[in-house]
Amino acid sequence: MIAMGRLIMIIIAAAMLIDAARADDAAQWVHYGGSQHGEQYSALAQITVDNVANLKEVWRYRTGELGQDAREPFALQTNPILAGGRLYVSTGSAIVIALDPADGTEIWRHDPEIERDKFYAEIANRGVTSWVDPDADANAECRHRIFVGTLDARLIALDATNGRPCSHFGNSGEIYLDQTVRAEGKDWGNYTVTSPPVVLDGIVVIGSAIGDNQEVESELGIVRGVDARSGKERWRWDPIPRAMSDPAWSGWNSEEAAKNGSANAWAPLAADSELGLVYAATGSASPDFYGGERKGDNLYANSLVALHAATGEIAWFRQLIHHDVWDYDLASQPTLVDLEHDGKIIPAVLQGTKTGLIFSFDRRSGRPIFDIEERPVPRGGVPGEHLSPTQPFPVAPPPVVSHAPVSADDAWGMVYFDTRHCRNKMTGMRSEGIFTPPSVEGTIVRPGFVGGINWGGIAFHAGETGA
Repeated sequence: MIAMGRLIMIIIAAAMLIDAARADDAAQWVHYGGSQHGEQYSALAQITVDNVANLKEVWRYRTGELGQDAREPFALQTNPILAGGRLYVSTGSAIVIALDPADGTEIWRHDPEIERDKFYAEIANRGVTSWVDPDADANAECRHRIFVGTLDARLIALDATNGRPCSHFGNSGEIYLDQTVRAEGKDWGNYTVTSPPVVLDGIVVIGSAIGDNQEVESELGIVRGVDARSGKERWRWDPIPRAMSDPAWSGWNSEEAAKNGSANAWAPLAADSELGLVYAATGSASPDFYGGERKGDNLYANSLVALHAATGEIAWFRQLIHHDVWDYDLASQPTLVDLEHDGKIIPAVLQGTKTGLIFSFDRRSGRPIFDIEERPVPRGGVPGEHLSPTQPFPVAPPPVVSHAPVSADDAWGMVYFDTRHCRNKMTGMRSEGIFTPPSVEGTIVRPGFVGGINWGGIAFHAGETGA
């Protein structure tokens, strides 16, 4: 995961955009990615290519978080949401702020007061989740809730009206998520939460972000469902199979599956309320760059998984990277769209990957909309490694980044000495295109582990559905 700049939060709002959003509740940006479908698309048409140059700054707000007293500055990766006529934003340390979108006035502010001098495996918070309890009285406390996850592994429920913790949720408004996940006894925060949850039928579904290159027996990459009203855990799903009855058991060595960790869903989740399904994109099992102690394809890791929100049971899954040794986590939010294909409208889920590939599935069944081919990839990893001989590639659409090898002749620098130094470093390294494995002589990985398509994800224009 990557940091996106210093933590000085500046929000610039255009009055015409706010007015349009207020006039049409459906146009509000109520969730990370616009909605729990994650299309990252707005139908508002008041700002166009013809008038965008005429926009002027209306107001500016600074969070005041400059990384004071922090061991490492927090990263600005938040996606503010506009819900119920208010703008809700979070800082890297999960300070939640409610603003008046018309003039930027701060309405309330909640600081979870994480230990700022502690080491955390991650340094970001990508946003909050809004939920209105349909069974609560109109003026009831915490009828409208804002949920936020923290780097010290808490899930906090706040009253959207005043920012106070919801007293009947968990322990005075919060629950700890790092219990019974192998996080006990550590003096650093390796099990964190960086992305907002989704809510379906009163169940909050949340993943985790784990420093997955620390050890083989890392924390468990649990995805769990929590009662949105009480904070009581309803279910948990472990993305590493622990029993022979699990359909993914064949992708593991049984002794190794018992001890491996991670494979966590740290990217934002997506949800389909009609199907009652949550879509989780999982990452690599631990450790990232060496798989000699996790033989097999490592099923559920690096997979798109559809879970029943009510029970946590798997509806279907597709692994998109076999036996990951490149840190090719599925890092972007799944995107739920209606896709026209072969003359039919298909409820689809699109998944972008760090490899720059976009996979598309019928989100009801997991059936690929475009065929997926298993293609041979480079072999010959470090001693003790157990590489997959093939990797999955969709026949369409084409990759958004190059998969070609990189040679020393491609070296470039601002001046000759930079170029020469680069060329010398690259000479002798393995570079055979995508999926060239790590090696003792050194490997040039293309694309690198920050993308392709990372946590920024993809956007889908609903007017362009043909495929």
